[in-house]
Amino acid sequence: MNEKDIELIEEMIEHGDEVGARNAFSGLHPADIAELFQSLDIKEAEWAFNLIDDKEKKADVLMELDEEDRKKLLENMDPEQIGHFIDLLDTDDAVDLIQELDEEDREEVILNIEDMEQAGDIVDLLQYDEDTAGGLMGTELIKVNENLSMPDCLKEMRHQAEDLDDIYNVYVVDDDGRLKGVLPLKKMITHPSVSRIKHVMETDPVSVKADMPIEDVAIDFEKYDLVAMPVVDSIGRLVGQITVDDVMDEVREQSERDFQLASGISSDIDADDSVWAQTKARLPWLLIGIIGGLVNSVILGGFESQLAAVTALAFFIPLIGGTGGNVGVQASAIVVQGLANGRLELKEFWNQIWRGLRVAIINAVVISAVVLAYTMLTEPGDYALCFAVSASLFCVVIFATVFGTLVPLTLEKLKVNPALATGPFIQITNDVVGLLIYVGMAVWMLNIFPH
Repeated sequence: MNEKDIELIEEMIEHGDEVGARNAFSGLHPADIAELFQSLDIKEAEWAFNLIDDKEKKADVLMELDEEDRKKLLENMDPEQIGHFIDLLDTDDAVDLIQELDEEDREEVILNIEDMEQAGDIVDLLQYDEDTAGGLMGTELIKVNENLSMPDCLKEMRHQAEDLDDIYNVYVVDDDGRLKGVLPLKKMITHPSVSRIKHVMETDPVSVKADMPIEDVAIDFEKYDLVAMPVVDSIGRLVGQITVDDVMDEVREQSERDFQLASGISSDIDADDSVWAQTKARLPWLLIGIIGGLVNSVILGGFESQLAAVTALAFFIPLIGGTGGNVGVQASAIVVQGLANGRLELKEFWNQIWRGLRVAIINAVVISAVVLAYTMLTEPGDYALCFAVSASLFCVVIFATVFGTLVPLTLEKLKVNPALATGPFIQITNDVVGLLIYVGMAVWMLNIFPH
């Protein structure tokens, strides 16, 4: 949908053209309608939403909306209306919607779901942590018994497919519901009269446990190039499936959260959130940064006499702080990325520290040598300054690299989001420690080479 189409429909809504808006919505994809709603105020959005005739499209539009916009629409609906929409959604989407409701509203909405089987599935799924495979999966799938013949299998598939929008895989289970294999559609064509499904199914399919973290599920999807993956319980029974679109949505949301955390934003916010919401999210780390700055001023206050004696020492303070911050963020970003894509595991804790230390030594030698050469040229004969700056940089690079490697690994071990280590925490710490190193090194050098 281009900008002209959007402007045209917005004009229809602005002028209350029900017929024109209704006809326009009938030919639009739910995602396009949701995009259009972002530019409307709540009253206009409610009015336009009620003009969508197709109930299933209406439910899809609801799920395509941003969480905040969806919440505004749901606030003005009674539990019975919400229950009707949930009847039209896949179970994974239905669970996501219910989890966004207030605790007191959830039970009432579930009671208004007409399809009791759907309601039962939703109640079961709500038991899972939303950050696990169980919290992401849906129960809509096709499963057949391994002892069925191909003709019987096809009959069973037709029966189950009536309630499904998409078919990704046909899962094969035993009499106890345990996942035994996957039946490719090609096998149905090439083996139309096979005696038993179990003779042609693909055994040992890639699956995940219901309690597996979503990050690990995403890694498996990428590793095996899957579009859908079965989910099993602790004893191997098939309980649902996860599709690639659900994984991509979750990965995008996780990436946004990590980026905001790395930028010093303490909660999930959008550009159109209220001033108060954005302030609450941004202020904590700004205050911590202020504290770090005040600590630096105290350190410099204790260094006042040395700065007065050698004013050139002050010129290199930004260099020390900036280098430490950059090196620390680089080191932590590499570790966070490795943890996120599964290429780095916690069992490699000390190996990664040792690898980071070797990189740090090489970088520190090069950086300190370049700065030593520069200061020797610009401040000839001032050995205290030259060696203080270059030696401080050497130590700061070593510290920042090891600290930037150690912190995300430690946070991961403590089950805290390691993306925190790529943000202000690393920069502030390296600023303070770097300045302490510089002050200590300068005092030492001034004692060795009196000015």
